Amino acid sequence: MATLPAFFRRTEAPAGIQAPAIRLDAAPSQRDPFQLRALPHEDVLFFCKKIDNSRLVRQPDPRGGGACWTVIGAACLVLAFLTGILAPSVANTVAGYKLEALRVEAQTLADERRTLELQEAQRLSPERLDQLAQQQKLIAPLSSQVVHLENRGEGKVAMVKK
Repeated sequence: MATLPAFFRRTEAPAGIQAPAIRLDAAPSQRDPFQLRALPHEDVLFFCKKIDNSRLVRQPDPRGGGACWTVIGAACLVLAFLTGILAPSVANTVAGYKLEALRVEAQTLADERRTLELQEAQRLSPERLDQLAQQQKLIAPLSSQVVHLENRGEGKVAMVKK
């Protein structure tokens, strides 16, 4: 908007021609009916001046460094305080997530254990063992083939010779 008055100030008329000055307090019969009223801020001129501060040298502030370190120290203390306050609740939340994950894992392992026990029971069933024996052509031993071991020396202990 700052360039708007400059835009409205431009005219297409040649530079030598001046618009006739019309007084607003003149009688209505003397005014041109097609003349526009003056634009707002038509008399304002904006001038941009180039400023070069490259030769200026900033003077050091002797107390500026101390104030900076004070702000840094205060920020560190606030951070440590907030960490001390928030750390237990964050640890509690993380522990809750771990506990829930362990419960899910325990349930999964219990289901897997039940499945494995069922498979073991099916594989060790007498019907399945008889079926496997028939497939491999194994037969039960005859009574004459069975040798019973006798326990003869119940009170004797073997001696170690050196």
